[in-house]
Amino acid sequence: MRVYKFGGASVKDANGVRNLVAVLNTTGKDNIFLVISAMGKTTNAMEAVVDAYFSDRSAVKQAVQDVRKFHLGILGELFPEKQHPVYEKVEELFEEITGFLAWNKSPKYNFVYDQIVGYGELLSTTIVNAFLNKSGIPCEFLDVRNLIKTDSNYRDVKVNWEKTQERVNNGIQKGKLYITQGFLGSDDNNFTTTLGREGSDYTAAILAYCLNAESVTIWKDVPGVLNADPRYFKETQLLNKISYREAIELAFYGASVIHPKTLQPLQRKEIPLRVKSFLNPEDPGTTVGKGVKIAPEVPCFIVKKDQVLMKLSSLDFSFIVEDSIGDLFKLLHDHKMKVDLIQNSAISFSVCVDNTLGRLEDLLDILKGKFKVVHHEGVSLYTIRHFNSEAIESLQNGKEVLLEQRGRETIQLVVR
Repeated sequence: MRVYKFGGASVKDANGVRNLVAVLNTTGKDNIFLVISAMGKTTNAMEAVVDAYFSDRSAVKQAVQDVRKFHLGILGELFPEKQHPVYEKVEELFEEITGFLAWNKSPKYNFVYDQIVGYGELLSTTIVNAFLNKSGIPCEFLDVRNLIKTDSNYRDVKVNWEKTQERVNNGIQKGKLYITQGFLGSDDNNFTTTLGREGSDYTAAILAYCLNAESVTIWKDVPGVLNADPRYFKETQLLNKISYREAIELAFYGASVIHPKTLQPLQRKEIPLRVKSFLNPEDPGTTVGKGVKIAPEVPCFIVKKDQVLMKLSSLDFSFIVEDSIGDLFKLLHDHKMKVDLIQNSAISFSVCVDNTLGRLEDLLDILKGKFKVVHHEGVSLYTIRHFNSEAIESLQNGKEVLLEQRGRETIQLVVR
């Protein structure tokens, strides 16, 4: 079987759903397992429902109504015949949402989050499944929560691979077209769980692993994996082929390529991953596979904006060694600082971090009691894989380089 994953951007409106049908008509419909994300920005809207539930109960009804209005708008375009049974199915899902919010007694945010936010995927797959069948493409709807079993660490679960494999073996027949939800699973009590960041991509990889799939294709609004983010770099190139290792390296440095969690099960069974354009489905896109060299061999640029560079040195010229470095990393962990780059000498230690939770001031107060501290906020961290002198010069032009770290294949520059 082939596993196709369509993200929220690909089904953000009625035209997106129609285009999904066109993609299937172009690439074939047999032996396909569709994994669909929530439509457009629905996940954000569902998170707003959860936030209202915990902070302002009077706003919950309107937050749910906003989600309902968005989906009814798409339904109205796809199913102008108002008597279509999909309307009733969608209303039942909204009744489940309001019912849960009425009877729930749990005060735990993460539990409530998982029970509510996943309805975005249930709504999208219900609508897409109905439209596929209306378009003459027989499609079998599956609730992924009956397939992917997890622990109960809500919002950050681990997959129970043995139970999941058993469910997939018993529930899937070759030759059909199936549709299911990304992002979701269920625990031993059959409560909904979510798979965390890049959850729908990970769903596709889990199912592909259990199905021994021929391939996984992630359909996006870009031609494939590019050597740089077009939002920040004027000239970009399509990477035709990259290895699993290269994709993991790029993701580690911050490229929005494919999350390593998605690649790991595919790598274990050497299942190729394709990233293709849902606007031009016949274009080749990018293939991620075993041991293939990056092609074309061009520098790959990654940028992380709004970073903080801290340079620490000992107050008494003593060495910064294992004990003090261990203490530093504990402080960084305790203050939820994501470390993106480190560099140290005998008496100094430099670290580039993400201050996403705004804990920098508290951390600096502690550090200044133990070290001499110089810090720079609002800096950018550039990483170049497969760098050359021209690529380095293009980044250094007109910028002040505060720190440079160079390896055989990778160079990182902190600039302002």
